[in-house]
Amino acid sequence: LCVFSPPSPAVTSPCKILKCNSEFWAATSGSHHLGAEEAPEFCTALRAYAHCTRRTARTCRGDLAYHSAVHGIDDLMVQHNCSKDGPTSQPRLRTLPPGDSQERSDSPEICHYEKSFHKHSATPNYTHCGLFGDPHLRTFTDTFQTCKVQGAWPLIDNNYLNVQVTNTPVLPGSSATATSKLTIIFKSFQECVDQKVYQAEMDELPAAFVDGSKNGGDKHGANSLKITEKVSGQHIEIQAKYIGTTIVVRQVGRYLTFAVRMPEEVVNAVEDRDSQGLYLCLRGCPLNQQIDFQTIRSAQATEGRARRKGPSLPAPPEAFTYETATAKCREKLPVEDLYFQSCVFDLLTTGDVNFMLAAYYAFEDVKVLHSNKDKLHLYERTRELAPGNMAPTGTHPTLWVALLCLSWLCLL
Repeated sequence: LCVFSPPSPAVTSPCKILKCNSEFWAATSGSHHLGAEEAPEFCTALRAYAHCTRRTARTCRGDLAYHSAVHGIDDLMVQHNCSKDGPTSQPRLRTLPPGDSQERSDSPEICHYEKSFHKHSATPNYTHCGLFGDPHLRTFTDTFQTCKVQGAWPLIDNNYLNVQVTNTPVLPGSSATATSKLTIIFKSFQECVDQKVYQAEMDELPAAFVDGSKNGGDKHGANSLKITEKVSGQHIEIQAKYIGTTIVVRQVGRYLTFAVRMPEEVVNAVEDRDSQGLYLCLRGCPLNQQIDFQTIRSAQATEGRARRKGPSLPAPPEAFTYETATAKCREKLPVEDLYFQSCVFDLLTTGDVNFMLAAYYAFEDVKVLHSNKDKLHLYERTRELAPGNMAPTGTHPTLWVALLCLSWLCLL
């Protein structure tokens, strides 16, 4: 409840726990199972980690990552018989050779979703959800929406993981928002993984979980959950093989993007069926949080044509006109689908060219993560969604969106 309660209008957190986590990981990379001769060095790094968390305690009181780190430090102190008094310099510990628990490959079959599927009657169907830009949401049902959703909102919530995003205003006084913080909680699962928390925010895209690890912990199937850094500070990928899930997080400019590939079985795994799917990736944004950017786009295009005919009209305050925004977006997104249209919308509302890149990378992630390559592009009409994407075939999109919104309101 604490993790997913929307706070007051969000601002960038002064909490620097991610910096503490990164420094500890850099000092202890590959050293989770140390020999006796290395324990003093590990304890030194651990004391430095504890000192760092104490320095940021006042600004991190309500931060999930901070409390997770504090508890993790206490546990590691006990495990390694570390004294709380002693030196706190952070020497780089040597990396252990292959065979360390971080690289175990002999995970039990239950920790590999696809390998265990011979027990099922059918192969899994995969779905995709993405969030990027101002922000634009592609749901598991391939519905595309542009939303306001300022503050903290649940993006995914099922038996295996929770994802929460925090969106903040792009400009003071503007209704345009973008994702400034992302929290992912992987719940403990059988003999595969311990509970792990990943957290990213503006200018902090760690390549490790908040406890400094890069895999699922000390369980036998720990390697079925792993973080890989693709581009330092810009692009990480999390593979959760035990639930057949891939998550991509990027920082583009100042803001974050999110994309996931997940089996329908995992999407629908919830304890309480009556309240299933009260999160953005499945139900979409509440009706009162949605923005009809196609209508705004048409008005902006009409205004642009009027300016050409009547030069006495004042120029818009944005850095881009409709024509220049269209030309800029076409450089990266030649197909005029909803990704292209969202790019134009974002350039007009923010004037920030990084939003063009956010739309471009969001579509690049769709190409990798979406299971139906014929459904990569979305247009204003999205009839006959592919089997496995959970939307009724042949349903008119307007009716489908209306039903989703009605379901949301009824459940609330």
